[in-house]
Amino acid sequence: MKALVIYDTFFGNTEKVARAISDSLGAESSAIRVADAKHEQLNGLGLLVVGSPTRAFRPTKPISQFLDGMPRDALRGVKVAAFDTRMSEAELNSPMLGFMVKIFGYASKPILDKLVRKGGEVAAPPEGFIVDASEGPLREGELEQAAEWAKRIAGAQ
Repeated sequence: MKALVIYDTFFGNTEKVARAISDSLGAESSAIRVADAKHEQLNGLGLLVVGSPTRAFRPTKPISQFLDGMPRDALRGVKVAAFDTRMSEAELNSPMLGFMVKIFGYASKPILDKLVRKGGEVAAPPEGFIVDASEGPLREGELEQAAEWAKRIAGAQ
């Protein structure tokens, strides 16, 4: 199955997760930064995974712009999944931020919603991977979690 992982990153954490996912999806998978992604690369895909750091409860602007610019029904027949990197709620150190997270959530859900609106079929619920502090590093074990998540997605195809 041909798979593509498109990601954005600020401090390298989301890129590490994207590469762990792509590696676990197999030989026909690649990971590319959203700045290098072209809509034509969606042709012939069996699976598209999109990931972003959570910034102000949303995906990054380049991820949103790429998804918004996709042609209508560009993902018809394509399985889709979304992930984000985020701080744990316990580390937010602010009751107000914790409250806001409960209302607005993280980047993976709006990413998945956009992928579905473009015709994608959900391969897995949205997933989040934890970074320590706002710049990381990734919490120990998160790359292994990402690889396992990818294997579950691949096994569901």
